[in-house]
Amino acid sequence: MGKSAGARTHILVSLGAALFVIVPSEIGLREGDLGRVVQGLATGIGFIGAGTILKRTDRDEITGLTTAATIWLTAAIGLAVGAGQIWISALCAGCARIVLSFVPFGEHRAPPANSRQS
Repeated sequence: MGKSAGARTHILVSLGAALFVIVPSEIGLREGDLGRVVQGLATGIGFIGAGTILKRTDRDEITGLTTAATIWLTAAIGLAVGAGQIWISALCAGCARIVLSFVPFGEHRAPPANSRQS
């Protein structure tokens, strides 16, 4: 417990998302049909991400939200790569790396709701 999704997981999610865009485009699906593929992918990835979120009642905390968000973003980056949007994909990946590297240093944990006094 306490482990986030690793690099292999993120690579596979991104690769799979790109494939879900490339294959329908290559076989000649219309733009509306491709839109439905993207919607299905977003829903499926949301389901996978939800599986990484845990509510730990013994400590009154929720874990895995950042992992779920990075899996979701990884899929979006893969979609963009599959659609040929390499620069926006690289920019988003770079921004994500900056956020994941530097933002945690500025976060502050609030005490659990039941321990606050009125």
